[in-house]
Amino acid sequence: MKPEYDLIPEDHLLLKKIYRVIYFSDTKAGKIFDISLLLLILFSTVLLMLETVPQLDLKNHHLFYLLEFIITIFFTVEYLLRIFTIKDKNEYIFSFFGIIDLLAIIPFYISLLFPVAHFFIIIRMLRMLRIFRIFNLADYMHDGQYIMSALRQSSRKIYIFLLFLSIFIVIIGAVMYVVEDGKNGFNSIPQSIYWAVVTITTVGYGDISPVTSFGKFLSVIVMLCGYSIIAVPTGIVTSEFRKKTVAQKNCSRCGSQDNDADARYCKQCGDKFI
Repeated sequence: MKPEYDLIPEDHLLLKKIYRVIYFSDTKAGKIFDISLLLLILFSTVLLMLETVPQLDLKNHHLFYLLEFIITIFFTVEYLLRIFTIKDKNEYIFSFFGIIDLLAIIPFYISLLFPVAHFFIIIRMLRMLRIFRIFNLADYMHDGQYIMSALRQSSRKIYIFLLFLSIFIVIIGAVMYVVEDGKNGFNSIPQSIYWAVVTITTVGYGDISPVTSFGKFLSVIVMLCGYSIIAVPTGIVTSEFRKKTVAQKNCSRCGSQDNDADARYCKQCGDKFI
C-alpha cells in the first residue's frame, strides 16, 4: 500500500518531484528509482553474506567496507528525502517501513564506534524487507490474515498437543538418562532431552546415540512417534482451512457449523436440513 502522506507545499516543486519519484512508480523516473533500489538491496545483501566468508573478507576487507559505505550513504540520503518531502514526518518515521529504513542505515554508523559489534549484521539484513515496499506486496498482506485466522482457530488444539509433546519429551529424556546410565552422551537429563527433541523431530544429528538394546528400542518408538509431529498439527490447521474454504450449513437445531454445503442432515444432531 502506497503511503498517502501530505505533500510539502505546492511552491516546493523540486521536493514535489522527488516525492513523486521515491513514493510512486507511475513515472519513468519512479520506475528507474525502484529498480535501482531493488538492485542495491540485493547487492548489499550479497555483499553482507560475502563479508562473513573469512577468506574473502581477509582479501577484500577494504573494498567491502568502501562499498558498504557508499550503499549506506545512498540509503541515508533516501531516508532523509522521504522525511523532507512530506508534511507529517512522524507518520513516516514511526511507521513500519520508516523503522525498517532507519534500521537499514543505523548499524553502519554504530559499527564506526564499535567495530567488533558483528551482531549488527543481522540488523542490516532487514534491508530485504524493503522489497515489500518496492513490489507493493503490502497490498496482499490481508491474504496473510486468512492464514493467521486459521492458526488462531486451531491454536487451542495445537497448544494442547505441544503440551503433551513437551511432557512426553521430558519423560523420554529422563528414561534414556537412566537406561544409558549417564553414559554414551546422555550425561544429564537436559542433554537427554536434547536427544529426545532431535530424535522425535526426525532431524537426527547423530551426535548422541544410545548403545544399550533397550535404549535402541526406545529410540525406535520415539522415531515412529516423530511422524505425528508433522501429521497432527498439519491436520489440525488443514481442517480449519477447509472450514473456511468450503461452504457450510449451520444447523438451526444444535447450532453446529461443521456441515458440508450439500449435506442433507446435521453431523451433530441428525436434524434434516430444509
